[in-house]
Amino acid sequence: MKLEHIKAIAFDLDGTLVDSLPDLIAAANAMRDHLGMPALQHARIREHVGDGIASLVHRAITDERDTLAAHEQWEQGFRFFVQYYRQHLTVHTTVYPGVTTALGLLKALQLPLAVVTNKSERLAQPLLQELGLADDFALIIGGDTLPEKKPSALPLTHTCQAFGVQPSELLMVGDSANDVLAARNAGCPVALMRYGYADADSLGADLALDTLESLYDMIKPPAPAI
Repeated sequence: MKLEHIKAIAFDLDGTLVDSLPDLIAAANAMRDHLGMPALQHARIREHVGDGIASLVHRAITDERDTLAAHEQWEQGFRFFVQYYRQHLTVHTTVYPGVTTALGLLKALQLPLAVVTNKSERLAQPLLQELGLADDFALIIGGDTLPEKKPSALPLTHTCQAFGVQPSELLMVGDSANDVLAARNAGCPVALMRYGYADADSLGADLALDTLESLYDMIKPPAPAI
């Protein structure tokens, strides 16, 4: 698939650029211990990730995807989680293989790059800084930056306006259903990474990728005819 018309790219963060699951799992179980609750299996917490910290705290307390915790318990858990997680942002979080190279190649095409994540901006910004990725992005939008987050179209339409491109010219790169829905709602093409936290081939994206570096060959202009 050729993507030569793409003029800008928006990347999800967790499960796309970085593997943050180990530190999210540690924070969730530390919070449960703080609340006097037993630890959850790692695989179970993984199922609860993807809609921001506020939702993860509800799910980690109730161990249900759509059940809300009692407000006072959630508030206590949320405060602990954010403090703990901020202090342990990158203890075990790693940049996926090939990401640094891919970002360098895409920047060489003079494409403006953004991060559009449901992680709060106050956590996404320092995480990117600590992992040496922040300078690669002209724009970082967290789940609390705008009035709405993914799967709303707003983060992507805002990115289009900031970069001066049409939605059809902005590629959303992620790993989840929220990324696909946000792209569809905004009118953007979307690619999912197979190494992420969901089954990329089953979510209806325009394409699924094994490596981020493969985007470069799809987007770069064709070589001039001799």
